[in-house]
Amino acid sequence: MFLGQELINMRKMHSMAGGLLLAYCLLTVSTSCLPAPADRKPLAISKVESGKSVLDRPNPGLKPVEDWTTPFLNTSQMRPAVPIVTSSVDEGDFTRQIVSLQWRPYDSIYLYIIKPKVVLNPPPVLFLYGYPTSTKRFLNNSYCSRITAGGCAAIGFDTALTGERFRMRPMREWFVSEMPESLSTSAHDVQLILNYLATRNDLDMTRIGIFGQGSGGTISILAAGADPRIKAVDILTPWGDWPHWAQATSAIPKKDKSIYTLPKFQGRVAPLDPVIWLARLKDRQLRLQFNDDDAAVPAECRETMKAALPREATFVNFPTNKALYAASAGGHLFDWMAKQLNAKPAPSQITATPPAKP
Repeated sequence: MFLGQELINMRKMHSMAGGLLLAYCLLTVSTSCLPAPADRKPLAISKVESGKSVLDRPNPGLKPVEDWTTPFLNTSQMRPAVPIVTSSVDEGDFTRQIVSLQWRPYDSIYLYIIKPKVVLNPPPVLFLYGYPTSTKRFLNNSYCSRITAGGCAAIGFDTALTGERFRMRPMREWFVSEMPESLSTSAHDVQLILNYLATRNDLDMTRIGIFGQGSGGTISILAAGADPRIKAVDILTPWGDWPHWAQATSAIPKKDKSIYTLPKFQGRVAPLDPVIWLARLKDRQLRLQFNDDDAAVPAECRETMKAALPREATFVNFPTNKALYAASAGGHLFDWMAKQLNAKPAPSQITATPPAKP
C-alpha cells in the first residue's frame, strides 16, 4: 500500500511539473516576440529599459512594417531590439566581436565586428558575400587578418534568406523566389546596422565603405544608393539587369527559369535593379569588377551594368578566374577600399619590405 501510494504521489508531481514547464514555455514564446510600443520612433536605436528588449514588451497590437519595393527606409518602420554581445575575443592582430541584432520577429542577425587591434577608431567596411555563402569566413583567423591588414574594420553578416537566416520557411522559398524581400530587407539591414555601429564610439563613421560580391554586390549598390553615409563602394560580379539575368544566369535551375522571366516576377524586381541605382552613386568612390568566368552573371548583364556606371567610376574586368585570383591573392582585393577610406595599416600587420639590392 505504501509503495503504491508513493507511486501515485510521484505521478502527480511529474504531471504538475510538466504543466508548469509547458506554461512557462508558452509564456516565453508569447512575450519574446512582441513588437515595440507605439511611442518608439521608427529607425531609432533602442536603449535598455528595465532589462528588457523592445520585442519583450507587451504590446501585441503592433507589428514592424517594412516596404519591400525600395531600399529606402523612410517607408518602413523597424524598431530595433537591444543589441546583445554574444562573443568577444582577442586574436592578436585583431579583435572579433559577435553581436546579436534584431528588428524583425524570428530574424536575429549575428553581426561580426573585426577590428585591427592597434588602430584607433578604424573606418568600417561592410562585407556582403552573395547567396548562398555564409559568414563562416569571419571565424577564419587568416581571413580576418587579411581584411583588417589595411587598417579598416570588417563588418559581416548573413543577408536575408541566406545561411543562418533561412529559417521557418517552406523549402520552395529561397533567395531568388523571394527576391524583392531578399534584396530590400538586406539593404534595410545595412542601414540599421550602420545606425547601431554609430552608437559604439569605436569606429570612424565619417569613412564608411561597403564591399559586395554576387547578390551581396547588388544589395551593396541598393544600400549605398539609399544611404549617403556610405562613401566607398566596391562591387564584384553583382547580379543585375533582371530580364536578361533571369534568362541566362547559372544561379537559377534551368527547370525554373520560365517562372522568373514572367512579367509578374519581373515587375516585382524591376524597382530593385542595380542598373537603375548605379547612377545614384556618382558622388561616391565606386569600383565595379567583373569576372568573365562567373556564369552567374551573363555577358549581356555585365555589359548593361558597365554602361550604367557613372563616368567617374572605376571598372575592372578579369577574363578568367585565374586572373581574378592573381590580382586578389594575399588580401590585395581590399587594398583599393583601404586607399579610398584613407585607412592606416596596423603597424603589427605591415609586412616589412627588404631593402633593394644595390
